[in-house]
Amino acid sequence: MIFQFGELLPELTVSENVALPLRLTGVSKGPAAARTGELLDLLGVAALSESFPETLSGGETQRVGIARALAHSPKVLLADEPTGALDEENATTVVSLLTRLVGNLGVALVMATHDPAVADRCHRIVTVSHGRLVDPIVAS
Repeated sequence: MIFQFGELLPELTVSENVALPLRLTGVSKGPAAARTGELLDLLGVAALSESFPETLSGGETQRVGIARALAHSPKVLLADEPTGALDEENATTVVSLLTRLVGNLGVALVMATHDPAVADRCHRIVTVSHGRLVDPIVAS
C-alpha cells in the first residue's frame, strides 16, 4: 500500500524503512538489504539510503514509500492519493514512476485520486459518486 503522505517511520533510515516489511516476515538481513538497494536504485533515491525521513522532500518520501510497498513484489499495489500531498512537478514524477513500474514489474495498480490529470494516466477509471460506483470508463 502507498499512502498519501508516505507514512515512513521517523526513527528509521530510508533503507531501514524499505527493509522493514521484509525483515518482519523473516527475510534475513543480506537478502533484505539487497532487495532494498535494488528498489531504491529503481526509484532514483539510492543516494538517500542512510537519510532519515525528516530530511526528505515530499517527492523523495513518496518514492521511498513506493519502494517499501514493492518490497515483497506484490501482484496488486494499492495507492491512496499518492500525489495528493505533492506539488505538480513531483506529482508528475511519481505518477510516471508508478505507471512505468506497473508495466515493467507486472503489478496491478489500484489508485484512489481526485486529480483528473492523474486519473487520465490510468487504463481504467471507475468513478464513485455518492457512495456508488459509476460505470467504468476505459481510458485511451
